Amino acid sequence: MNASSHMDNPTITHHYLIRHLTLRQIQVFEAVARLASFTRAAEELHLTQPTVSAQVKSFQDSIDTPLYEQLGRNIFLTEVGEEVAIACREVMDVLANLEMRLHDFKGMRKGRLRIAVVTTAKYFLPLALGEFSKVYPNIDLSFTVCNRETILNRIADNLDDMYIMGQKPPSSLDAVVIPFAPNPLVFIAHRDHPLVGQTNISLARIAEEPILMREFGSGIRSAVEERFNEQHLRINERLTLESTETIKHAVFGGLGISVVPKHSLYLEGVEGPLAVLDVQGFPLEKELNIVYPSGKSMSILASKFLDFLLEKGAEYFQTSVDATESTTSIKQ
Repeated sequence: MNASSHMDNPTITHHYLIRHLTLRQIQVFEAVARLASFTRAAEELHLTQPTVSAQVKSFQDSIDTPLYEQLGRNIFLTEVGEEVAIACREVMDVLANLEMRLHDFKGMRKGRLRIAVVTTAKYFLPLALGEFSKVYPNIDLSFTVCNRETILNRIADNLDDMYIMGQKPPSSLDAVVIPFAPNPLVFIAHRDHPLVGQTNISLARIAEEPILMREFGSGIRSAVEERFNEQHLRINERLTLESTETIKHAVFGGLGISVVPKHSLYLEGVEGPLAVLDVQGFPLEKELNIVYPSGKSMSILASKFLDFLLEKGAEYFQTSVDATESTTSIKQ
């Protein structure tokens, strides 16, 4: 009986896959699907690329259905491949959770923790992760920084244990949302800019200035556009940039003014080159949210980190905010 006839019978299919698939193949395909790259999967798993290719080929032969298309170096999952990748990820998550439980029984503190955050959160989260790692020094950490649109895709694909983002995900994405910490957005300029030191600057006056904007898909961009639309004003956009750090460098270079998370300024120090502008309607009072898919079976380690964030994480966020307050109070 060939593989195709096996696949026609759900009961036989169950036993067929158990007999013909290996956990190593499942692990390798999950990594290739998640990273969309044989090379990156090989690096993550500490395997050679030919080994990864061979494992995936054998895996696909057992499934007996095309799972991906490769155009040059780019890999695109088929519809079946997407479903198989989700199932593989669930298998790996169950095994990872089992491994953590076994470590707990043995008095060991090990496991894997995957966090994805919007750029707004990247300034304080390393502080929280650093403190958490003191309690769990042997954990395997994955910390991904990306924009809102990419975060939403990662949530839909269940790629991480949890996510930290500003704007809440749309209701169409079934997810748990836990408000976590305030995240005020402020206008900044070079400290030699003529608007620095002025008070109660109108948004109409700000609209006359060249403004550096985040890329499409960014939560910050959406928030700024919404505020300008409320006053029927047009943004005088000079450049579109893809990170807060790049924007801060561009503002320092005199290319324009921009909006950034207030706590992202804390590393500049009191003698730094950037100043917060006193603009009507700003700061935009936003907040950070902890997000994860509804119904997700959260690992032991992820649950402990969630509890840690809810109990102490805001303290690390406030540390950066307090440092920013001392910086901006001198420069304004």
